[in-house]
Amino acid sequence: MSLTAPPAPAPRITYGAVLGSPYVARLLGGTLTGRLPNGMAPVAILLWATANGSSIAVGGLLSALYGLAAALAQPVKGRLMDRHGQTAVHLPAALLNSALLVAVPFFGPYGGPGLATALVVVGGLAAPPLEAGLRALWPSVLPDPRLRHAALALDTGTQGLLYIVGPLLVAALASAYSPAVALAVTAALGLVGTAAVALAPPSRRWRPERSEDRGAAPVRRLATPAVALLFVSLTGIGFAIGAMNVWSVSMSERHHQDMLAGIIPAAFSVGSLVGGLIYGRRTWSGTTTGRLIVATAAFLGGWLPLLALPAPYAAIAAVTVPGACLTIVVACAYVTTSALAPVGRTTEAYAWLILSIGAGQAAGTALAGRLAEHQLAGTALPAAGAAFALAVLLAARRRLSPTGYPQRGRHRRPRRGRHKTP
Repeated sequence: MSLTAPPAPAPRITYGAVLGSPYVARLLGGTLTGRLPNGMAPVAILLWATANGSSIAVGGLLSALYGLAAALAQPVKGRLMDRHGQTAVHLPAALLNSALLVAVPFFGPYGGPGLATALVVVGGLAAPPLEAGLRALWPSVLPDPRLRHAALALDTGTQGLLYIVGPLLVAALASAYSPAVALAVTAALGLVGTAAVALAPPSRRWRPERSEDRGAAPVRRLATPAVALLFVSLTGIGFAIGAMNVWSVSMSERHHQDMLAGIIPAAFSVGSLVGGLIYGRRTWSGTTTGRLIVATAAFLGGWLPLLALPAPYAAIAAVTVPGACLTIVVACAYVTTSALAPVGRTTEAYAWLILSIGAGQAAGTALAGRLAEHQLAGTALPAAGAAFALAVLLAARRRLSPTGYPQRGRHRRPRRGRHKTP
């Protein structure tokens, strides 16, 4: 009879433990507040432009330019953070972004479309890269992998709420006051949220890991085949989301229920939040690559019922399934990116991940708009994007597997007999 007691099971992960860890609530709350302009600014710019006599087409173009500029600048700002730290990038970016958003209603009407366009584009370029920055902070804030897993799932799952709360807040402010006030509040929230993150000790102390810290030779190449294939697959995920947004508008017009245009994306986001909460509460067996592929397959399967052209209530229920899978896909993609990225360029890699999803979303929106009159084709586009993502991941699974790539810059082993000088 053995006298050795079996090891005690690991304590169950709770979100109370995650949020109770030092700085987690501040960093997560500050990031969500600082990123509210991502959901508010495009709507506020559109409302301001139309209120000042511009057409919806012009307002929509300004709105799209802001979002596109913010996405395209992500890798540059990620690279700057990897070189100079987070506070040195976040604070100047937030100050410039907020100042330009406030300047739009003051100077835009007097400088014509050219000045308004310049203010909007530069404002988008200056949007602080809070999402990539937060993902880079989690390893230092939460050394326990189980808590970090839950924090990443919670962080990813709550992102969709920005695009529910943000537009609703802008609509309320513009209705009660004016679009100019909505832009001012958007700027203030972005500045306050970014300051809460950038002035927190973990963000001020954060510095990227260097290859010398691991005794590895410096690795500077980010665009390896594995990284490229992962990001290409994520464009399909973004494509599905962008196509869904346009499809929801088509559903609202077809069934003469204007609220469907907002309810369907909201249901998708609620599914994403619930899926993230469930996923983050337990530790999963298997490899991250395996979970990424399975979650992407489930994401695809969630879109297939829409091909039956369901009634509005059935469609609302149906989109919660791919929404729930989205958080798992994105969370696994971040973990995979962390493993694939060379040492010292993790934040930049995260920024490219964000850009990949955003670029796919823009493509999905554009194509779905062209096919909006073709009911079945428009409905099939989200599934097509998910199928593309799954096909790329299946083709790349050997490169993405734990034995298929070097870990975070360990591209070369130190020669035997050579020791690092203390």
